[in-house]
Amino acid sequence: MKILVTVKRVVDYNVKVRVKSDGSGVDIANVKMSMNPFDEIAVEEAVRLREAGIATEVVAVSCGVTQCQETLRTAMAIGADRGILVESADELQPLAVAKILKALVDKEQPQLVILGKQAIDDDSNQTGQMLAALTGLPQATFASKVVVADGKATVAREVDGGSETLSLKLPAVITTDLRLNEPRYVTLPNIMKAKKKPLETLKPADLGVDVAPRLKTLKVAEPPKRSAGVMVPDVKTLVEKLKTEAKVL
Repeated sequence: MKILVTVKRVVDYNVKVRVKSDGSGVDIANVKMSMNPFDEIAVEEAVRLREAGIATEVVAVSCGVTQCQETLRTAMAIGADRGILVESADELQPLAVAKILKALVDKEQPQLVILGKQAIDDDSNQTGQMLAALTGLPQATFASKVVVADGKATVAREVDGGSETLSLKLPAVITTDLRLNEPRYVTLPNIMKAKKKPLETLKPADLGVDVAPRLKTLKVAEPPKRSAGVMVPDVKTLVEKLKTEAKVL
């Protein structure tokens, strides 16, 4: 069984991002970049399935600029067997990425596609669902446990009211939640081994995909700073302020 797993290069989660002075976007110059944390979980899960003898190959895919090769090498250091970079300097919105992944699914014919549920830069939470729709494959989002056996994937997922368990016939699309697993620490020997693993580079045009943006960002702004709290002497005053000032009662 082949597993296709996606990885995205994003600003490291420890970095406090700054909005550009013209409000056109976020300043990423000289900022530390790393693999999207949810995608790390996806790679870890795919590698665990291969180590358990359920999968035979794990293929990591990334879409974006040339530097995404570093992210793919990290995925291969975790345990992916090979990488595919769909290189593009254009802004890649979720629909464009889903179309690229659909073309790669048609080409690679994986039995399972695992994605992080969302990227921490745009928080769109759309690509996995769009990919499932484009490919016509069953999907399970926000997976907290995955069991693959007998041509089916049993997925436990979190919902507003608690949790539910889905049974999907393979091939299928799964997106990962934080509770699915804890990614392993990448060791130096594995980093060195990853440098020798195959990495294929393609262009969106090679896959026949149009990645022109469908959405336009008008302005990016930082959220307003929170005002300081106010101490009130008693419940009566609190209720009065909620009525007259906050206007929530």
